[in-house]
Amino acid sequence: MNLRGAQAARFFAKPDPGTAGALIYGADAMRVSLRRQELIAALAGPDAEAEMRLTRMSGAEAKSDPASVTDAVKAVGFFPGPRVVLVDGVTELQAQPVLAALSDWAVGDAALVVTAGALKKTSKLRKAFESHPSAVAVGLYDDPMSAEEVAAAIAAEGIDVTPEGRRGIEALAATLDPGDFRQVLTKIALYAGEEEVGPEAVRLMAPATLEAGADEVIAAAADGRAAAIGPLMTRLAGQGVTPVTLVIQATRHFQQLHMAAVSGGVGALRPPVYGARRDAMERQVRDWGARRLEAALALLMETDLTLRSSSRAPAMAVMERALIKLSMMGRG
Repeated sequence: MNLRGAQAARFFAKPDPGTAGALIYGADAMRVSLRRQELIAALAGPDAEAEMRLTRMSGAEAKSDPASVTDAVKAVGFFPGPRVVLVDGVTELQAQPVLAALSDWAVGDAALVVTAGALKKTSKLRKAFESHPSAVAVGLYDDPMSAEEVAAAIAAEGIDVTPEGRRGIEALAATLDPGDFRQVLTKIALYAGEEEVGPEAVRLMAPATLEAGADEVIAAAADGRAAAIGPLMTRLAGQGVTPVTLVIQATRHFQQLHMAAVSGGVGALRPPVYGARRDAMERQVRDWGARRLEAALALLMETDLTLRSSSRAPAMAVMERALIKLSMMGRG
């Protein structure tokens, strides 16, 4: 089944417990990541990972061990409760283990959550999830958040907001990425406390754009300029950019590079890329190649998992080390 709009939002908030799986795909890695987190929490609960009811793997790991996805879906958990198998960042070339697991799924198996970049209508992954009687496919695009999504986000933060304040929040939702919007909404909730949120609170918490600085450090990693990464990371940390935001944006960039490498170049990307950014991406695709880009995505997924885990390692240092590793891989 193919879900869109409000129907998709309702599914993410309250999925059918008998769902075989869900494919979440789109060019914006931040949107995909947020929906992935929301769906896993709704399917298996907030303690799924601690209770070992969540199995994570990348598309590259699934491809290297084709039986691993089916084995994970069929496995019997030590703790009672619903289980989820997440296969993150799957490409068409890595789809076969996922398709086999979905085909073999039976009632009582773990739910299969799969994420991917932008997929064409002819995609094998899309066709499999759309045609499966118990699975869904959800495409996420760069459209502004709907009024229903904004209202749900406000309710989740427990914010009491005036009509003017709500209009200000809706304006932020129309201009910010979903991840940045949720961070700002959390800041507004903390700032307001028990008080009603008006337009002044929204104005004070609205961020200055930090996108350019994040793009700069990611470009340094993709271009192999390791020496530039440390100073850029120091500046971004001072501006309040989080490591999770950086890893999501880096994943988005390298997913685009990989898509270009396997689908005929940067010109095949949708939405299209123009100007100096296109020239830089074309050079990076030539320098990296599909195989090393797959390794880069695997490294970024490992970093993402570390940042979201209970690890005590300094998060910004973990992210900086990953970017330096990427810069070395690009030169390798």
